[in-house]
Amino acid sequence: MSASEAEPQLQIGHVLILDVVEYSKLLIDKQTAVMAELNDIVRGTVRFRVADAADKLIRLPMGDGMALVFFGDPEAALECALEIATELKKHREIQVRMGIHSGPVNKIVDLNEQPNVAGAGIDIAQRVMDCGDAGHILLSKRIAYDLAPSPRWNANLYELGECEVKHGQKIALVNFCTEKIGNPDLPAKIKRAREEVLAHARRSTWWKRGTVAAAALLLLLAFAGGIFLYRRHFAEPPPSVSAPPEKSIAVLPFVDLSQARDQEYFCDGISEEILDALAKVDGLRVVARTSSFSFKGKGADANEIARKLNVATVLEGSLRRDGDRIRITTQLINARDGFHIWSETFERELKGVFAVQDEITRAIVDALKIKLAVAPRPRMQQNTEAYDLYLQGLYFSNKSSEAELRKSLDFFQRALEKDPRLGRAWTGIAKDWDWLADAFVRPAEAYPNVERAAGKALAFNERDAEALCYLAEGKRVMAWNVKGSAADVKRALEIDPNSAVAHFTMALLQSSQGHLDEGLAHMKTAVRLDPLSPIIGTFEVALYVTNDRLDDAFAAAKRTMEIDPDYVYFEPNLALVYREQGKLKEALEIYSRLENARHQPTAGLGITYAKLKRPDDARKVLRQLIDLANTKYFPGEQIASVYVALGDKDEAIHWIERAIAEHSGSIHSIPQAREFRPLHSDPRFVELERRIGIDRPDR
Repeated sequence: MSASEAEPQLQIGHVLILDVVEYSKLLIDKQTAVMAELNDIVRGTVRFRVADAADKLIRLPMGDGMALVFFGDPEAALECALEIATELKKHREIQVRMGIHSGPVNKIVDLNEQPNVAGAGIDIAQRVMDCGDAGHILLSKRIAYDLAPSPRWNANLYELGECEVKHGQKIALVNFCTEKIGNPDLPAKIKRAREEVLAHARRSTWWKRGTVAAAALLLLLAFAGGIFLYRRHFAEPPPSVSAPPEKSIAVLPFVDLSQARDQEYFCDGISEEILDALAKVDGLRVVARTSSFSFKGKGADANEIARKLNVATVLEGSLRRDGDRIRITTQLINARDGFHIWSETFERELKGVFAVQDEITRAIVDALKIKLAVAPRPRMQQNTEAYDLYLQGLYFSNKSSEAELRKSLDFFQRALEKDPRLGRAWTGIAKDWDWLADAFVRPAEAYPNVERAAGKALAFNERDAEALCYLAEGKRVMAWNVKGSAADVKRALEIDPNSAVAHFTMALLQSSQGHLDEGLAHMKTAVRLDPLSPIIGTFEVALYVTNDRLDDAFAAAKRTMEIDPDYVYFEPNLALVYREQGKLKEALEIYSRLENARHQPTAGLGITYAKLKRPDDARKVLRQLIDLANTKYFPGEQIASVYVALGDKDEAIHWIERAIAEHSGSIHSIPQAREFRPLHSDPRFVELERRIGIDRPDR
């Protein structure tokens, strides 16, 4: 068989098609010159040259443009399009539109022994491009889904809805544009289609007028809304394309259907246990508990939840307990169409609840067609009374008051009295002490308990990723062992890459050592895994501020306020950003409002007064904070930050030394914090950094 007769090779091609707008209206000489110039621009792009050299590219000439088919890299086509669009800004006389799609192509060798391609991937890319106008970079929704998980692309992807192409088919389109590249306007073809719908509605017969008028009004509102979004596109961008990974899930808390409605702790606990089991499945992205459980009691449907959490599937269920009998009904829902992928009802005695959890986990894995790399180990039989106490401890460990956390400790201890082998209860105890530390208990008292309990948990199960994170915290705070702490968290991430806690902890560790890019990368992953966690959102803001990315910090602060407007860790997120942006009046307003509500100032208020050249007001705040620190625990580095703002380095160093002596849990934030930069050249500060295990790369 000759080369030209060889069987076509079906592959996935990432296709970029571009053509010159109104090419046919140009004189022949001009057409030739324009195509030669466009050809030089395309061939000069980095993406073209790299892919061409690696034999990962096939170029197809067209009458008024060309097609580029990249193999193996879905980002290549868009990156090439951006390079072309950037270069074309120097050639205003050439107006080009582009379309991108990933799809099957037949890779063949033509009669001249040259590589060639054909197939649906190219046809659809052509139709995507045909829907656009000059300057548009349009994507099929298929390739937009592939690109959207990357923050680099997601912020500039905007849904357009469907566009009708040949033979009545419709293609869902996404527009890519930034402030400098692309065309933000609604394509004329889509605009005309919507206007025709409205015109048809107006021509409808009189007896349909009531219904059609309502429909036309809705369409008009949708159309007007679309135009409005596009006209104010860059001032306030519309929502980005949601492209959840196919293998992704949110586990909602089961609904209590017991007659007395007194099994909320049991429902939450079973749901969390299933979530934890799924989080250990390689290849499945599982949203963390904080975000999944934030919808509890709000009546949100699966589609809305999936959209906000960026997942493809949702597990929901109900539980009814009657004495030692339980009935669990579960449904795995495809968020795109709302249909059940799998559902089942289990009726068991209470001692069979462990088997039910395993069955549900296995059924979900099978339904999502995920191949387990390692079969889960069979559970040893557990004491059901101890397990019930453990679930009550778990329930209260997710609360925030000191009384509730101490109640959680009591339940965990009682569970261990019933079953000393229940290692997860030790993990819960470590978690409780970690949350009690700093806020309610002096760190030097709390963190040894964190470390001790985490060590006991790991003695039962060395692969307990959560316990490893708590052990790392104990090492960091009590021994200033930052490198040892990082090693424990690294091990936790190897065991459970889905752990938002581990990514969050690693983000703070990396940032404290000056590895700001690595820290921010881990924090972004933590946000993706637990997008509705206010504490993760708060530290995301802090890391953006540390990185001097104040616009990103502002956006993150706004998101955190939407999650929980009343959440404050040490200081209000938005006030911190305003303060660092130099918007001191706006910052002062927020700090003052918080002081009036809590009858206690924050260090941020003192810093703001100092920056406003109001030292007397700043020192008044200092006196209140020092009085507080002399009566109960208050982080010394917070007081030090106000002294730095006032230019009193000696007192600042004194309070940092006190924070170190008291083993402040947040002491490792100071090496990179903007408010402590005036101390960076002070030899005393450098020595204090070394004492707490920090050796920054810029030293």
